[in-house]
Amino acid sequence: MAHEIKAICERVGVGFVYKSSFDKANRSSIDSFRGDGMERGLEILAKVKKEVGVPVVTDIHEPWQAEKAADVADILQIPAFLCRQTDLLIAAAQTGKAVNVKKGQFLAPWDAKNIVDKLSSAGCEKILLTERGASFGYNQLVVDMRSFPIMRGFDVPVVFDVTHSLQLPGGLGKATGGQSEYIEHLARAGVACGVDAVFMEVHNDPANAPSDGPNQLALGRLEKLLAKLKSIHELVNDDQHY
Repeated sequence: MAHEIKAICERVGVGFVYKSSFDKANRSSIDSFRGDGMERGLEILAKVKKEVGVPVVTDIHEPWQAEKAADVADILQIPAFLCRQTDLLIAAAQTGKAVNVKKGQFLAPWDAKNIVDKLSSAGCEKILLTERGASFGYNQLVVDMRSFPIMRGFDVPVVFDVTHSLQLPGGLGKATGGQSEYIEHLARAGVACGVDAVFMEVHNDPANAPSDGPNQLALGRLEKLLAKLKSIHELVNDDQHY
């Protein structure tokens, strides 16, 4: 997938950072697939980084994982449900790597300023905030487009996690559902609001993906979408400085 997506991004002329998790700790069911573990996962990420030649990002869930993950990852990511965990944020910041924090589904965008302050206080100079939707009701998320300019007001780049915003958490009972048919719509809207990057789960066979298949973008839809997003970005971000 890294090779395929990189080739598409090069044709379109956009940057690409590869993301995979060595552990998906926040699963709906005890039977859900979690990953191959930290050691094997970091080996795979290191291979992607070396052979494909792209930066990589991965989640960490506990403070002790930060230093080890930082040996491989260019960016450490804090999952949404852990965005207020002070010890985890400080451990990530102290590695000296860039830190991307997914804003929790339970947080208002202005509350994310506290995340930035925690990271900054621990010496982190490369901070990103990611919007991934807010809890709207049972098994539903909604994206408040005001969150993008609000969080950019903290003087940090803002990322829009389009595909996770279309999850239906627990919507399949023992698994998460999703509405991938709206990916293009939300992506265009987010870029028009001035986000600095777009996060999307892309798979060549979403129906058989081991995790989050219902809200993933099929690989065949990626190039056309990226071309549109690039055009929108150029139109609305003449003063872009990130």
